[in-house]
Amino acid sequence: MPAILRAANPWTQKSIDYAANLPYLDDLYTVYPVVHENVRRIDERIMHRVEMYFNERDNFNLIASLLDLDLFPVKDSYIPFLRKSKDAIRRNPQIINRICGDLYEMGFRELYKRCTEPKEANRQMGPMFRNWLNSGALGIRPVPESVFVRSTGNAILDGSDSSMMDYARRNFGYNREKGLDFIARYNGRYVIGEAKFISDFGGHQNYQFVDAIATIESPLRNNDVVKIGIIDGVPYIRNNGKLFLNLIRTEYNIMSALVLRDFLESL
Repeated sequence: MPAILRAANPWTQKSIDYAANLPYLDDLYTVYPVVHENVRRIDERIMHRVEMYFNERDNFNLIASLLDLDLFPVKDSYIPFLRKSKDAIRRNPQIINRICGDLYEMGFRELYKRCTEPKEANRQMGPMFRNWLNSGALGIRPVPESVFVRSTGNAILDGSDSSMMDYARRNFGYNREKGLDFIARYNGRYVIGEAKFISDFGGHQNYQFVDAIATIESPLRNNDVVKIGIIDGVPYIRNNGKLFLNLIRTEYNIMSALVLRDFLESL
């Protein structure tokens, strides 16, 4: 029977054990409560124009109107270019005719359905970690910078990721062009980090892990600041995949949000 691989960092190992032996997903739902909207809200005035141009087979105005919506009804590699340069619609009739051919083939009912599809759940994760902090899950609630800097006790900084990035630049010498999700002071020590929910293996999800590591590796003027990666999801599944092996080999403070309070109180 092969030996069970253990993480170099105890808080990473604590997170792996949590995922393997406890109701990890049930508990994680308190941090990331994924809610699927039934439909995506759209501007019906725009959709009225879309229907009119669709019925009139007015290709150019149909595409121009659809580009005013958040979600285009077909996946096509040329759509991002057209979004950024609507003048290109008139200059490229063959591309426009090809895309419109797909639209007419699907029919207006299917077109409308696709334009109103709910946002993907993983794109709604951003505010959830901050909402969880604001709930007092760590024993204290975040406070604005004016309060944070006047106190010396345990505190969590409240603010947008960009405002926290600015705070870290001014006070710690943080130099990444990347916002932060977490700044706190516990037992006299400052802690900064990013929060990531990695829902699957590969592609963009693997980049999320690399991005969190880059924040930890970013040099600071104040070397006493503790840098952490608050990572949740599939990385804690015990296997021999690249993501899991990279996770257990690093000595950095990588941990689940569910053990974050214990970590902070241990400082």
